[in-house]
Amino acid sequence: MPRKLLKFLIIFDNTSLLYFPGQFLSGRVLIELQDETPALGLHFHVVGEGVVRNGRRQERTYDKENYIDFRMRLLGDVDQGGPAILSPGIHSFPFKLGLPHGLPSTFLGRYGWIQFYCKAALRENNGVIHKNHQVFIVMNPIDLNLEKPILAQPFTCEVEHKLGVVCVGGGQIKCRVSLDRGGYVPGENILVTAFISNHSNVSVKRTKASLTETIEYLARGKVVQTEKRELAVLVRGKIRPGGKDEWHNELYVPPLPPTNLQGCHLIKTSYDVFFVIEPKSLEKEIKLQLPIVLATYPFRNSGDSANANTWPESVLKPDTHTHYPSTLPIFRPWLHDKPSEA
Repeated sequence: MPRKLLKFLIIFDNTSLLYFPGQFLSGRVLIELQDETPALGLHFHVVGEGVVRNGRRQERTYDKENYIDFRMRLLGDVDQGGPAILSPGIHSFPFKLGLPHGLPSTFLGRYGWIQFYCKAALRENNGVIHKNHQVFIVMNPIDLNLEKPILAQPFTCEVEHKLGVVCVGGGQIKCRVSLDRGGYVPGENILVTAFISNHSNVSVKRTKASLTETIEYLARGKVVQTEKRELAVLVRGKIRPGGKDEWHNELYVPPLPPTNLQGCHLIKTSYDVFFVIEPKSLEKEIKLQLPIVLATYPFRNSGDSANANTWPESVLKPDTHTHYPSTLPIFRPWLHDKPSEA
């Protein structure tokens, strides 16, 4: 009767699978055998990598960088004369590794990714190799309290735009848009304040505010792909000629990787709030761009704790009971939500 491998698992001590650079990655490889098994070795490999791919038919651009490439033997010795004999039952092989400082955050996009995982391989005496792998999540924290103080201040943008010819349905639209500050974390709301004055003879079809993510993928030092996604949208209706409208609405910040993906040179992320005025004519839309910074730790009051190893209450934190699949999803459900009326 052939030998049977009942279990072959990589188990982390941190059940949330979420780690910060500089922390210890520790756990065990668990093997359960039905029969006595000669094994030549148990190999363990920790990998962190950034990859960019451009899958065009005519041209395929590819670039890669490594952040972690650590290998160890959990069982077996190069100088060992013969295989180790594993008895029936459960065997546990511990591992512990200090994660390097400066690792970028885990990220998955359409044309590239930053991913961290462990691989284990059990090699039997008869040449059979059993393999398994487990993904873990890295979050490189950005603390808004350590960034430029200007990010804590309100941010304003103004425009005066002429429509067409004054004697033929023309005129001017004035708009002033403000954000309550320049830095946020997932789970917070962006307060958008705006005042629009329509001094033209053309109706404004609608006004829109959107939180937008821009991702640039670089290969061999050049941008090869760009993605833009509207993550949260608010819409208000018509402004008649001579009319005015005033905004005082909030955009919700969903779970997102931080700005710039520090430590990665292949993928760059940036975030903006766009305020758009759409005239009800053949005129081009008027667009104001307000860049923001997304971080991990929010601004705190003077009495708040500054412990960088704990999650602040205002941040969307991972559930310790959440199961992360071995392959992380690229799909983000909120990207397909319909715009909401403000």
